[in-house]
Amino acid sequence: MSDTPLTKAAEATPPTVARKIRGLSDRAIAWIFVGPTIFLLLAINIFPLIWTINLSFTNYRANRTNRAVEYIGTRNYERILNDSDIWLSMQATAHFLIWTIIFQVLIGFTLAWLINRKFKGNDLWTTIIVLPMMLSPAVVGNFWTFLYQPQIGLFNYVIAFFTGADPSSFQMLGSVDLAPWSIVIVDTWMWTPFVMLICLAGLRSIPDYIYEAAEVDRASKLRQFFTITIPMVLPFLMLAVLFRGIENFKMFDLVVQLTGGGPGSTTEVASINLKREAFEKWRTGYASAFAIILFVTVFGLASIYVKALNKVKER
Repeated sequence: MSDTPLTKAAEATPPTVARKIRGLSDRAIAWIFVGPTIFLLLAINIFPLIWTINLSFTNYRANRTNRAVEYIGTRNYERILNDSDIWLSMQATAHFLIWTIIFQVLIGFTLAWLINRKFKGNDLWTTIIVLPMMLSPAVVGNFWTFLYQPQIGLFNYVIAFFTGADPSSFQMLGSVDLAPWSIVIVDTWMWTPFVMLICLAGLRSIPDYIYEAAEVDRASKLRQFFTITIPMVLPFLMLAVLFRGIENFKMFDLVVQLTGGGPGSTTEVASINLKREAFEKWRTGYASAFAIILFVTVFGLASIYVKALNKVKER
């Protein structure tokens, strides 16, 4: 017993330290371990948030450090809410957010339902489907930019094969109407496996005896699907929507890689507009106010959504 690691550690502890540890309560020991983490969270998250809120009420510009900083009240917020370019970027963000979630939920749940059938080669196909989400957004952006090239893009040749049109006539990234949809396609391709994995976890958490009881009651497969499968997977599905909604709301890297997100374009989402105000126009106070508005929007919508999710779980 004396040779166990715990005994050796206790024997190696200096007597004065051992007496102090024995005199601490469980709560004090817990705070010793949790304290550094809380300190890091305050330093990395809370302090920058408070500083950003402070800057949002000023005319501060990061490229003019010698200029006197003036507090201008809520003027930055008023300008943002009355800026038509901001509202256009929010519309582009909403378009991207809604359609990617719809496609990812439909395709992801369908793939999860098929894989849950446990057919031959199930594990191999699961691995292949999950591969896109393991790639870097920069790699994915460059890869799909090549596919969207109007002259040599493979994507255009696929469309031409089914339509019989000239491949060079398709300009996905150069077209005002098709550019937003090109981003939706890429994001759906990349993150549908994430939704599929969460839905698959929900499907495999359903006990088999529930379906056996339904078969005894002569419930059809369709009825089992809508009365057992959908209700029991719904919390998992809503959780996937929450994660993807938050991520897609602040999407930046993939849009820049594919289209550049130029000013006034239909792909200028809110995060790109924020970057332009902060690091191209150097309107730091204005950009801080915009960041706070985006934060409040995401936090508010997520809070409402979490309450709805909790109600679904309680059923």
